[in-house]
Amino acid sequence: MTTENQPPVCDYEGSTYQTEFWEKGGRDYEDQAEAVALKRLLPSRGDLLLELGAGAGRNTPRYQGYQRIVLLDYSTTQLQQARARLGASDRYIYVAADVYRLPFVPGLFDGATLIRVLHHLADGKAALHQIRQVMRPGGTFILEFANKQNVKAIARYLLRRQPWNPFSPDPIEFVELNYNFHPATTRSWLKQVGFALERQLTVSHFRIWMLKRLLPTSLLVGLDSLAQLTGNWWQFSPSVFVRNRAVGDTPVAASGTFFKCPSCQSADLREGDAVLVCGGCGTKWGVQDGIYNFKEPMMR
Repeated sequence: MTTENQPPVCDYEGSTYQTEFWEKGGRDYEDQAEAVALKRLLPSRGDLLLELGAGAGRNTPRYQGYQRIVLLDYSTTQLQQARARLGASDRYIYVAADVYRLPFVPGLFDGATLIRVLHHLADGKAALHQIRQVMRPGGTFILEFANKQNVKAIARYLLRRQPWNPFSPDPIEFVELNYNFHPATTRSWLKQVGFALERQLTVSHFRIWMLKRLLPTSLLVGLDSLAQLTGNWWQFSPSVFVRNRAVGDTPVAASGTFFKCPSCQSADLREGDAVLVCGGCGTKWGVQDGIYNFKEPMMR
């Protein structure tokens, strides 16, 4: 999906990603290893968390320290699955929107996560800039990215079984809208948009089909938990988690403000019957089955 003057967006609308990839895909090890990493990086408490690319809510129950959580995804069907799993609670706010046009006022969130999403973004730096804009100074941002400089990629490159260089700084698009990133490049982007890196964890060291078949998941997760602690020294695993702090003298959202219009940036959005109406430009944004839909306006 594309809109004018913006990168393409990977759309999971109608996808069976949650069931086929996670529940039936033999990825218990990866899921549990990521849970270990998140537990190490998450603050003990927080007010309002933005979970970008929340999908069907796989990770949402792990954010217990936050009072409220905004689940944002481009796919409304993924959010419907999340709502069916988590329920219609005041603690959860479901938002369908584009990461390049976040529908929130600046300085709203004191926490944000982007897990298994950056690898689908054609302009990762632009997305990170959007995230920083909606965060308060001092807020915690946890990012996961697919690491092009992993051991398997290095071995394949040295054996001349892959054409791209894992040591080069540029992202590599190995399949359409599927990217791997160099750790140094990702750290540079984070710094440029206003984040200070606090900690790095390397994750999923044993993402090898034969190991997962031969060894118990609990053993692999235990070994991965130990290996994660080397993340501040080197990054050669297929997945890297980084905790960052929002820095700089940037605005904090005024009390009572929340959404902004993606079309005109006005924070004057008035609730109607299954609709949000922008007082600035008159654009109407739909609200259906508990999901705020900022992907496309209803009408002007």
